[in-house]
Amino acid sequence: MKNSLTIAALTFGAIVLGTFTAQAQEKTTATTTVNITLNDVISIDAGSIAGGGTIGFNYSSAADYNSTKSVAQLSALKVTSTKNFNVKVKAGGLNFANGTNLIPVNVLTIKAAADAGTMGGTKSPVVLSAEDQNLVTNAPLGSALTLNLDYTIPASESSSSKILGKPAGTYTQTVTYTATAL
Repeated sequence: MKNSLTIAALTFGAIVLGTFTAQAQEKTTATTTVNITLNDVISIDAGSIAGGGTIGFNYSSAADYNSTKSVAQLSALKVTSTKNFNVKVKAGGLNFANGTNLIPVNVLTIKAAADAGTMGGTKSPVVLSAEDQNLVTNAPLGSALTLNLDYTIPASESSSSKILGKPAGTYTQTVTYTATAL
């Protein structure tokens, strides 16, 4: 009987161990759902030079008043957009001001540089005004797309009564760029 009990115990133990071993060899799986949530984004990136930058024109000689003055600004704008977009530009008012002395903002032309950067789309020169105007239309979506700009005061404007004869000093106005998804 002791042998029978021992054999029964060993048999039971083998069955139990065999069951655990068989279970340990089975394949188990776990499933996880991964979501990617996209939102439409359009942003003039903080790395844009136009964000807080300053463009300066200096008229200190007769030659300056009789020639076209241009200032190039590389990476003036960096835009990230999940859709095609337009870039508009406008002045913060009708005039560059130095106290009560005024120069109309339409003396300044802003246009994409010959090497416009990585931003596509149709680029148009803009004679600055206080109204939004298209600088770039239908630019393709992308990340950190750059636009190099040229700011120009043509000789005809600098030698005109719009600038010539104004009191000496610094005349200031803000320029605002707006990127809008299509």
